[in-house]
Amino acid sequence: LPPFSSPQYGRKSYMVKGMAFSPDSTKIAIGQTDNIIYVYKIGEEWGDKKVICNKFIQTSAVTCLLWPAENIIVFGLAEGKVRLANTKTNKSSTIYGTDSFVVSLTSNVSGKGILSGHADGTIVRYFFDDEGSGESQGKLVTHPCPPYALTWASSSVVAAGCDKKIIAYGKEGHIIQTFDYSRDPLEKEFTTAATSPGGQSVVIGSYDRLRVLNWSPRRSAWEEAKPKEIAHLYTITALAWKRDGSRLCAGTLCGGVEQFDCCLRRSIYKNKFEMTYVGPSQVIVKNLSTGTRVVLKSHYGYEIDEVKILGKERYLVAHTSDTLLLGDLNSNKLSEVAWHGSGGNEKFFFDNENVCMIFNAGELTLVEYGSNDILGSVRTEFMNPHLISVRINERRQRGMEENKRLAYLIDIKTIAAVDLVGGYNIGTISHDSKIDWLELNETGHKLLFRDKKMRLQLYDIESSTKTTILNYCSYVQWVPGSDVVVAQNRNSLCIWYNNDAPERVTMFPLKGDIVNLERSNGKTEVIVAEGVNTVSYTLDEGLIEFGTAIDDGDYRRAAAFLETLEMSTETEAMWKTLSRLALEAKQLHIAERCFSALGHVSKARFLHETNEIADQVAKEYGGDGTDYYQVRARLAMLEKNYKLAEMIFLEQNAVEEAMEMYQELHMWDECIVVAEAKVRCVLRFAPLGDSV
Repeated sequence: LPPFSSPQYGRKSYMVKGMAFSPDSTKIAIGQTDNIIYVYKIGEEWGDKKVICNKFIQTSAVTCLLWPAENIIVFGLAEGKVRLANTKTNKSSTIYGTDSFVVSLTSNVSGKGILSGHADGTIVRYFFDDEGSGESQGKLVTHPCPPYALTWASSSVVAAGCDKKIIAYGKEGHIIQTFDYSRDPLEKEFTTAATSPGGQSVVIGSYDRLRVLNWSPRRSAWEEAKPKEIAHLYTITALAWKRDGSRLCAGTLCGGVEQFDCCLRRSIYKNKFEMTYVGPSQVIVKNLSTGTRVVLKSHYGYEIDEVKILGKERYLVAHTSDTLLLGDLNSNKLSEVAWHGSGGNEKFFFDNENVCMIFNAGELTLVEYGSNDILGSVRTEFMNPHLISVRINERRQRGMEENKRLAYLIDIKTIAAVDLVGGYNIGTISHDSKIDWLELNETGHKLLFRDKKMRLQLYDIESSTKTTILNYCSYVQWVPGSDVVVAQNRNSLCIWYNNDAPERVTMFPLKGDIVNLERSNGKTEVIVAEGVNTVSYTLDEGLIEFGTAIDDGDYRRAAAFLETLEMSTETEAMWKTLSRLALEAKQLHIAERCFSALGHVSKARFLHETNEIADQVAKEYGGDGTDYYQVRARLAMLEKNYKLAEMIFLEQNAVEEAMEMYQELHMWDECIVVAEAKVRCVLRFAPLGDSV
């Protein structure tokens, strides 16, 4: 039991009037009539230790309480105030005040707006964020009696009380519907109400009875379902809905807690999945073998017609009257996009794990899982997935946050490449023969395609150059996670470790046909079927990994990989390449590591001292410190560009440092020139009569 402020009066000196879980269910807030709210940390497991983490002392009794968002508790007081308690700052403040006892509190489905009901019948609305709805704040309406049963559904506000009437109000307080039970001798006053998580159903509790209202999107009206009557249940004092909408709990005056299974219908799909329709716009999909659950919900409140599981039983597809719902069961990424009647003639392709390809009436539409906007839409008559390539942020590159690209056929001899982020064309490739296969690399900057004459072409999108790299090509694929190309030419295995130089190809003789390419555990293998036997050819992982890291500008990854290799002629060449690129990118710590590996002690020491200067400047002024004049001058010295270093010093009037540089290098003539220039400058600006 929670502590109490007056121990001498015993445990009955207060009543608990409000109770709410935090959004993550790891804390619980308790509102009491002895003018205090306690917040308990209850943990994630049943046996975790329970401790008080917050307490908020008030000036009057707490009458109701809810927890709509993280760190924000909203509660009502007997004196009429509606207040906010912040669990992060441990402070409370008044949102608004009235002169009437607060009898009920509720929030909208998103938790960004609240309603309070008062003893004089007033219902007040307040928004933390109106989400662009433009709805007014303040007094919404005056209900005929105190609205003890008050809830905010997705389409209206439902209120009820001791007059035995349930009234649904519109967005600005006008009456939409009234359900009058005042002439029913068996009905008692309504005491509490709750809205389903989807906002499509409302349950109102009274004596021995639960009344259910369901919103009909097609009629735009509330429809009353058959009431749930339970003899000797007595007055229902509390209602709470499970977050996925599958369960409803009711607490009674006599201390009982009843749990109800809430679903419109339940079905088994292919003996592998259980579909539970908990509302018109919400379906719970449960994998019977693993027990994992996905809640598929229409954010616009549209009724879901049917749910299908396609693409090797991994992807969800469902239609509503105006939208299309898609989902990935493995990643739990769900999407809802605007989609108007197409007669169910769409064809779905799930070859890409990040995006769903939908063909309908000569149009290709792309929907990224987890996004509620259509990624892109183009006209094409070619529905073969081998003639379409989509890359969605598959390999991050330095300086590029979003990289989403598409390549597809305009006609049988023309390829178009599109930047899906900007929505513009980045390349059009015309060819002299029919194209039967194409694929972008993971960064979307290179395109491989093959024609009917078995010629393999490499197209550089940035430079708009096309190169024929192989004839009689029977197999081709990008190595996953890299820009390395593997192909077969009759009896030869061809590998391009650096496709910027397509003439440099590594070839091995083959006796069979390539059937697959596998990359796992730091090893890349080409699987070849030689008659009844299967043979694997291992690729040079060093060339693959290092080249990919360099292409992506990920020099830390390149250095980390080189550290795993023994020093050899090839490894030394890689360290030299990395040192040059790291210096150009001003990644000085990596450059220092490279010179250490190469045994260039003097350069490594010089860079170490430079890094110390840069780190000190970064600590004092922010940034990475590489723009500081001493760092820039030292880098110029490292490149043996002493005149540039001198200029950088003199720009900062650091003449002494420029002279010291030349003295250390024994470049006496240059040092004297700098000194003479300084003397001339002093003489020029010295006042007449002064001695120099």
